[in-house]
Amino acid sequence: MRNILFALALLLAPPALAQSQPGAPAAGAPEIQAPVPEVGAGRGSQPAGQVPESTAQGDTPTGTPAPAAAEAVTAPQPRQPSNVPPTPAPFSGGQLSAEELELQSALRGGSISGRITIPDRQAATLIQPEGREWRDFHNRTLTWVGGVAVLGMFVILALFYLTKGRIQVEGGLSGRTIQRFNLFERVAHWMTATSFIVLGLSGLNLTFGRFILLPLVGPEAFTAISLWGKIAHNYLAFPFTLGILVLFLVWVRDNIPDRLDWAWLKAGGGFIGRGHPQAKRFNAGQKMVFWITVIGGTLVAISGYVLIFPFAVTDMAGQQLAHIVHGVLSVLMIAAMLAHIYIGSLGMAGAYDAMGSGQVDLAWAREHHGLWVEEELAKARETVVGGPPTTARPVGAD
Repeated sequence: MRNILFALALLLAPPALAQSQPGAPAAGAPEIQAPVPEVGAGRGSQPAGQVPESTAQGDTPTGTPAPAAAEAVTAPQPRQPSNVPPTPAPFSGGQLSAEELELQSALRGGSISGRITIPDRQAATLIQPEGREWRDFHNRTLTWVGGVAVLGMFVILALFYLTKGRIQVEGGLSGRTIQRFNLFERVAHWMTATSFIVLGLSGLNLTFGRFILLPLVGPEAFTAISLWGKIAHNYLAFPFTLGILVLFLVWVRDNIPDRLDWAWLKAGGGFIGRGHPQAKRFNAGQKMVFWITVIGGTLVAISGYVLIFPFAVTDMAGQQLAHIVHGVLSVLMIAAMLAHIYIGSLGMAGAYDAMGSGQVDLAWAREHHGLWVEEELAKARETVVGGPPTTARPVGAD
């Protein structure tokens, strides 16, 4: 045991003695040794008459102060390549960093994309400057266009009803009816109409719902309404498209514009003044509704399918263009259909029967579609067998 303690004392003795020597470094400081210049064959020669530098602090010549420990322990400083300009410090004197300058330059020139490993290249888009323009259109332009079109049409119809009232049959109803539309035509019409009503309401909710409906029903109910409205909007696009196709095939022959339409428009369609201009099965106003439905509905349907199946046929710019076309045409169609619904229900007596039961009063038909009535009576006379043509009754007459 004594031998072990004696060995430990010997091991601990040199540091204690070193600390007591004058000029020695403080306890815990590393001992610094200057590099020894290498001399000899292959390592360079020492100049004649020059004394080799000392390798220890004890060999320092008399009268020469020993170097300070702080100067000997100076850490090496990293050197920056001369061909790389120094990076300016961010937020120093109002100067932006290099990264910020690069970002602004990229935003002025185009979008910024990253690297991805999935097949969908659209997911690599990080920043797209055109997205700000689309957002401004959706939040401002479309809101103003839709508000002016829809609310403006409501105001016009309200003023017309207050000044003109409900349009009545001038000579009164005759009590006899004639078939205006058959069952197939009415089913196609109502399939298209009901689909359009749900599509229009759910679409308006996307544009105006957060301003009008959300404060009234609260966030929970508004979320549920918007969710189910979106689902209905997507699925009812298919029967709406089918209805447009069927109505086009059934009614396109009777909706070709002719010279009678110009006379109908100049006379105001009977809504201004007295009397009703002559018309066949469809007058100029109904033809306008037909072509608005066919052309506008087709464009709305096509742009809607682009939105339902994103990036299937176009890129991000095409998606945004499809939304612009879809939104603008939809609100314009809603405004036009409001006028159509008004005339077919509240605005004109006897008009709803055409799409209700399919039978309209003969006096109403003569007043609004006199030429068509004559054509139908002529067809009825030709189909009668065994009697003079002049004694035939109208088709569907009671």
